[in-house]
Amino acid sequence: MDSLKQALRRLAKAVVVITTAKDGVRYAMSATAVSELSMDPPSMLICVNRSASLYPILAQQAPFAINILHNSQIDIARRCAGEVKGEARFEQGDWRELDLGVPGLVGAQATILCRNAKQVDHGTHGIFIGDVSEVFLEGQPEPLVYVDGRFTKALEGAL
Repeated sequence: MDSLKQALRRLAKAVVVITTAKDGVRYAMSATAVSELSMDPPSMLICVNRSASLYPILAQQAPFAINILHNSQIDIARRCAGEVKGEARFEQGDWRELDLGVPGLVGAQATILCRNAKQVDHGTHGIFIGDVSEVFLEGQPEPLVYVDGRFTKALEGAL
């Protein structure tokens, strides 16, 4: 449905990198289909295309982190959006291992570590619900934003 695609290009979203790991192998992908779900219990949801390398790992209930990117981290966003594959996605940026063995991006505006609680598949995507186990905050809100097929940043002092 082309009109739906065109409508969604007008929906500005913060850019995140979703990360997980299994058996010593790290996985990462850029995404915008992320949302808070509940504050009681604290939980998040992420949507992952079933063709993504991350999907089968998450389908095995691996924990994950949502790294909310700073507007200076556009190169990391591009790498994790498919510019490179596999472990090469971690060659840029300062990554640390969080509890649960999940990679976290140092310098991200926030990193939300989640235990994988539930999965629902619908169409081309899996929807994963994560119970929040830990949150890390850095700096002030200066998000990397994706709108109309390109990366940008929020305007300071807007409205």
